[in-house]
Amino acid sequence: MTTLRLILGDQLNPLHSWFAEPRPDVIHVLMEIRQETDYVLHHAQKILAIFAAMRDFARQLDGAGHRVEYLAIDDPANQQSLTANLDALIARHGITRVEYQAPDEWRLDRQLAAWVRQLTIPATMVGSEHFYTARLDAARLFEGRKQWLMEHFYRSMRTRHAVLMAGGKPLGGRWNFDHDNRKPWPGLPREPADPRVRHDHSALWQRIEAAGVKHFGNPAADRLGWPLNRGEALAQLEDFVAEALPHFGDFQDALSSRAWRLFHSLLSFALNTKMLGPREVVQRVEAAHAEGKVPLAAAEGFIRQIIGWREYVRGVYWAHMPGYVDHNVFSHHAPLPTWFWTGQTKMRCLAHSIGQSLEHAYAHHIQRLMVIGNFALLAGLAPAEVHRWYLGIYIDAFEWVELPNTLGMSQFADGGLLATKPYVSSAAYIDRMGDYCKGCAYKAKARTGDDACPFNALYWDFFDRNRERLGANHRLGMVYRQLERFDEPARTAIRQRAEALRADLDAL
Repeated sequence: MTTLRLILGDQLNPLHSWFAEPRPDVIHVLMEIRQETDYVLHHAQKILAIFAAMRDFARQLDGAGHRVEYLAIDDPANQQSLTANLDALIARHGITRVEYQAPDEWRLDRQLAAWVRQLTIPATMVGSEHFYTARLDAARLFEGRKQWLMEHFYRSMRTRHAVLMAGGKPLGGRWNFDHDNRKPWPGLPREPADPRVRHDHSALWQRIEAAGVKHFGNPAADRLGWPLNRGEALAQLEDFVAEALPHFGDFQDALSSRAWRLFHSLLSFALNTKMLGPREVVQRVEAAHAEGKVPLAAAEGFIRQIIGWREYVRGVYWAHMPGYVDHNVFSHHAPLPTWFWTGQTKMRCLAHSIGQSLEHAYAHHIQRLMVIGNFALLAGLAPAEVHRWYLGIYIDAFEWVELPNTLGMSQFADGGLLATKPYVSSAAYIDRMGDYCKGCAYKAKARTGDDACPFNALYWDFFDRNRERLGANHRLGMVYRQLERFDEPARTAIRQRAEALRADLDAL
C-alpha cells in the first residue's frame, strides 16, 4: 500500500501535519511544469524563486527521511501537465491512494476534482493548515448582503481571534488607524537596508530557459533575494519587525523614486507560498507592540493587511468564482500600452512603478493601486488583461489574492461588491504622497494641454462619463460637486484631452 501526496508550488509549509514523521508507505511529489509557468506570462523571478524554493523544500523532506519524487522542468519523463504526470507516477509506483492539500486557485481545484472523479483508487483532499478562515467563511458572514465591507469582516476577525483587543474592545479605542498612516516620506528615517540572503540560481535559470519557458522581467538569477525556505523567511520577518515595522504605519502609503521598498515587509512571497503562516506573523507583530517596540498604528495597519485584507479577498474569491474574472462593469476593452512591458513612458510615476516591478517582481500596495491600477481604470484598460498582467508580474501574485484585489479593489469591475468606490485620483494625490511629479515631463497641476498630466483629464472625464452609474454614490459627492463647477468649455476641453490620450496610450 503506497500513498502519493501531491505538494503544489505554493504549499511549502514544513510544519504541515503531513511531515510530522517519515512514513515508508508515502511518496511526496513536487513537479515543475509548463502548465503552471505558461497559463499567463510570468515574471522571470517568480518562476525562478518558486522552482528554487520547491527544490529546497524537496531537499529538506529528503533530509528528514521522507520519500520524495521530484519532476524537474527538463526531466524527459515530465509531461508538463499536472494530471498526466500524476497518472504516470501512479502507474510507476503502484500507488494505491492519493492525497493532496486543498489548492488555493480555482483552476487547480477544478482540475484535480475532475481528475479524482475518474480515478479507480481512493483520493482525499486535506486542508493546507494555513489560513485563519475556511474558503466559505466570508460568504457565510456576508450572506444576504449586497456589499461585502472589509471593515465588517476585519472587526469580526479581530474579535474572534482576540487580536489587538483588550476587554472585548480594540486597543487604543479604535479599530482602524488609517488616518494616521498617510504621510509622505521626507527621506528620514532612512529606508532600511535589504538584509535578505542572496542566492545564485544561474544554473537553474539556464535550465528553465533551455526548457523554453516564456517569461519577462529581470531574472536576477545570480543574486535573487526571495527566500528559499522557512528559515530564511523567519529571519526576514525578524528583520522587518526590528527595522521597518516601527515606521511602516507612518509611511505605508508613501511613494518615492528614491526607495523601492520603503518600510514594507516583502513577506508576501513567503506567506503566499506558506513558508510562513499568517498567525505567527500576526502574533510576532502583536508581541512587538506589546513590548513597546512598535507603535499601535503601525502594528494595526500591518495586521489589517494580514488578518483583514488577505483573508477577506480569499473569501471574495471562493464565493464568486469562476465568474468573477468576467466582471467588467464599465465595459472597458482597451489593450495594455506597450510600456506596461518595458516601463518606458514619459509619466514618471508609471515609469518608476512599472520599472521597479520589472526589476524586482514587486511593488508595494499604493504603487499597485494608486499609480498603475489608477491609470488602468481611468484609461479604460480591459480588466481581464490588467488582471493577467498583475498575476504574471508580481512575485506574490496567486489568483486567489490577486484577482479580487485587481478586478474588485483596483478596477471596480465588479461594480462595488468589494470596494465602496473606485480608487482613482488625479495627479494631486500622487504629487501629495511622493516625489514622482518632480522632474516629470507632464505638469501635475494642469488639466488640459499637451504637457498636462494625463491623470487629470482622464480622472474628470471618467467621472463625467460614468455619472449615471456613480453619481449617487455618497462617497463621491465631493467629486461631483467639483465637476459641477466646471463650465462647458472646460468640460469640453477635458473630454477632448481624455479622448486624445485614450486614442494613443502608447505615446504617453
